[in-house]
Amino acid sequence: MKQFLFFLLLAFCSKATLAQQWKLVWSDEFTQPGLPDPSKWDYDIGGNGWGNQEKQVYTRADPKTVSIRNGSLFITAYKTPEGKYHSARLVTRGKADWRYGRIEIRARLPRGRGVWPAIWMLPTDDAYGDWPTSGEIDIMEFVGYNPDSVFTSVHTDAYNHMMGTQKTKGHLLRMNWQDFHVYAIEWLENHIHFKIDGNTVFSFKKEKDEAEVWPFDQPFYLILNLAIGGTWGGQKGIDDSIFPQSLEIDYVRVSQPAAH
Repeated sequence: MKQFLFFLLLAFCSKATLAQQWKLVWSDEFTQPGLPDPSKWDYDIGGNGWGNQEKQVYTRADPKTVSIRNGSLFITAYKTPEGKYHSARLVTRGKADWRYGRIEIRARLPRGRGVWPAIWMLPTDDAYGDWPTSGEIDIMEFVGYNPDSVFTSVHTDAYNHMMGTQKTKGHLLRMNWQDFHVYAIEWLENHIHFKIDGNTVFSFKKEKDEAEVWPFDQPFYLILNLAIGGTWGGQKGIDDSIFPQSLEIDYVRVSQPAAH
């Protein structure tokens, strides 16, 4: 019995040590109704296709496309009477960025053919050159015509979707528009672990020091957006009967190693 209690205590201490290795450095719990906190979030705006032939126009601080209510952030896409799609793309660029850490987002996804929500990161300064040379981290992507799966990916100069070499993995996640899930990365000097609901679903490890395969040694900022259509999200067309649709974010939390 004493031996059992010893091992139980050891396991508890090990878990406690593991939990204590991260220190919260930035968060948004979305408790204040209205528009997002301007000290934490900015907007990308416009309707230029965003490099993927997307159909939406991103608006700035528009309560129709972005609002906080009932303790959640809602990024909403809708179709205007003129036939345009409006949505929002929030960024922490210029407000906050991070080099290494645990980035964790609890979210519920929209549904329907044509939606393309994403939770992802881009480099603040493009230290190694324009995309994809300086890297991209896709914490979660979802396309509505494939309703039972979400995707995690990285893009670099050597590994990117323009060449069909991107490092990516799909994950079965049925009925993801009904329930919240926690999407996270744990990003350290030699690896990025992608997690869903606490389970590691994909890992990208540093193969060598060259930036073409590992540009992830520089600060990145966070992006939350809901795209419509595009080269991936629109492959099966857009079902206009689904709108409005929202990406709902319960919280965003960023932690770094306690000794960082």
